[in-house]
Amino acid sequence: MALALTGLPAATPPSTPTALHGTVTSAGKPLSHADVTLFTGDRQGVRDLGRAMTDANGAFQIRPTRPAGSVLYVDATPHGNRSLRLRSIVGFGSGGGVARRSESAVTVNELTTVAASYALAQFTDSHGITGPSPGLENAAATSYNLADPASGRPGKVVTDQNNGSRNDTQATLGTLANLVSLCAPAADTGRCQDMLRLATPQHGSTPADTAQAVLNLAHNPRLATGKLYALTRQAHTYTPTLTAAPAAWVLALHYTAPDVYAPGRMAIDAKGNVWASNNWLPGTRNPSPYVTVQDPVGNPTLNSPISGGGMKAGAWGIAIDHDGAVWVPSYGGDAMAKYSSTGKPLSPGTGFKNGDLNHPQGTAVDQKGNIWIANFYGLKGNRGQGSVIVYPHGDPSKAITIKGGGLDHPFSVQIDGYGRAWVSNARLNGAKLLDTRVPKGHVGGSVTVIGPDFKPTSFSPIKDNSLDWPLALAVDSRNNVWVPSFVSNSVTEIGPSGKVTGVYKLPTAIAPWSVAIDGADRVWVAGFGAPSVSVLCGVNTSACPPGSSTGSPLSPPHGYRSKSIQHLTAIQLDQSGNVWLANNWSKLVPPTGGNGLVELIGVATPVCTPLTPVPARPATTSSTACPAPTSTQPR
Repeated sequence: MALALTGLPAATPPSTPTALHGTVTSAGKPLSHADVTLFTGDRQGVRDLGRAMTDANGAFQIRPTRPAGSVLYVDATPHGNRSLRLRSIVGFGSGGGVARRSESAVTVNELTTVAASYALAQFTDSHGITGPSPGLENAAATSYNLADPASGRPGKVVTDQNNGSRNDTQATLGTLANLVSLCAPAADTGRCQDMLRLATPQHGSTPADTAQAVLNLAHNPRLATGKLYALTRQAHTYTPTLTAAPAAWVLALHYTAPDVYAPGRMAIDAKGNVWASNNWLPGTRNPSPYVTVQDPVGNPTLNSPISGGGMKAGAWGIAIDHDGAVWVPSYGGDAMAKYSSTGKPLSPGTGFKNGDLNHPQGTAVDQKGNIWIANFYGLKGNRGQGSVIVYPHGDPSKAITIKGGGLDHPFSVQIDGYGRAWVSNARLNGAKLLDTRVPKGHVGGSVTVIGPDFKPTSFSPIKDNSLDWPLALAVDSRNNVWVPSFVSNSVTEIGPSGKVTGVYKLPTAIAPWSVAIDGADRVWVAGFGAPSVSVLCGVNTSACPPGSSTGSPLSPPHGYRSKSIQHLTAIQLDQSGNVWLANNWSKLVPPTGGNGLVELIGVATPVCTPLTPVPARPATTSSTACPAPTSTQPR
């Protein structure tokens, strides 16, 4: 059984079937005389639960020999053809945000192999599938969205009205499955070897089998797209397929739960549920009274949409405190709304107004449980207006108002490992762009740093020509701060001492709005102007391809794109390595709200959620997967 995160109930493993029945097919035909193994994985490692051999019809039966861990999965490999390894997820426990599930009958084929490889890309190595809760269970649950292990067909989500023919994900899934089928027993051996060779990362080892090859593509989405696509033209088992080579081997899923409309920002809780603020009511520009919550596989949960607590037009801010309570700025209500971890409003009907809130935006929680709020002051008024409000230990009645330090229409606030608050200043002339989204000339902007004593630091405000309408910002594991600038189309790196240490121009003009840092310190940037996601190598260059340096682009020149991705204002990462995107606007003229959230499957290094507040990768070597929030003193 997997150990639970602090504050979460102990995880229940998937119920182990008394007998697992299944069928293995390859290239659409039964795979006879194949070795089939049922495995279980959790944070302690991988264990073999039983073995069987398929009959002439590809059928098998396994009676497990011991209890299950967090995840159940099946591997199948034919005799005399170890290049083909097929895989299917067949169950997961309750350690995540989705009810436990297990199958008694399963189909194993190329499609289930791709689904398992992508959804569990951050938990898979040469030994199998292993890792900490809740990310492991949530990743296994996500594989069901891509492929149904019972039927071996595409999953209900990838084929639904939001996905299906409306984006390229099902076609990419089919193309990758056809790629795996090149190693079927009856296939041309040369094409199989070509596929394995092309799926070899730079300076890496040639994958031993198809499961490793697909995993390599999940980890290196830009790998040999053209040549691998050309190979797939020789295979025709799965449809639909891509009609041209992709820019990257990325799988995106689009979720449109009720009232997730014009979502502003997201926060991910300890179970992997995705909370979102929402600007408008669907189909209108009327303020939304709802905060929405989706579980790790995109379904509304906790009675979402949630109203009450003073919510009116949630804009760009949301944060989760140490008790799991969720704080959301009510931009239109000049207040803060608070909800319990189960979705119950905890703030009064008008919200908390303490601190003279005026169109609040960014929100963060520090190591002591203090709630920090960027008091934006709206689109009108004078330059230099704005403040930062702190609710000490979450107590609005003790509100502290912080001014000075160059605060000028503060937009975002994030906490570093020293307990300091970093605040982006959008400035008034930048704030007015929120009405038009049309940048004209140099807008400017700055960053203010406020110490744990609630006083601006001596080096505030931080100014640089690259800071040209900075909106979001994020802190990496070494306390460097990354600030995308909407107008200059660049990302500025600021060291812990407040010195600008790098300015990285993005290859394509995307008008970047938001940024997140993953568990390997890679920098994920969401484009508003050109809907896309760009990735930069961070300070941990060992986590990037050979030859990369800090700031090197890791994504295609135009970023990762999908027909499902609209104009983005927020990007967040979860404990499974998925990247969540907020479709804020669908059209710029006239301004039209965006629909739902988009998830890029398994592409990032997992990060503990909620943020602690500096990003940390969930661990398997300690008693708990994620560290408790602590701060140190800056050197």
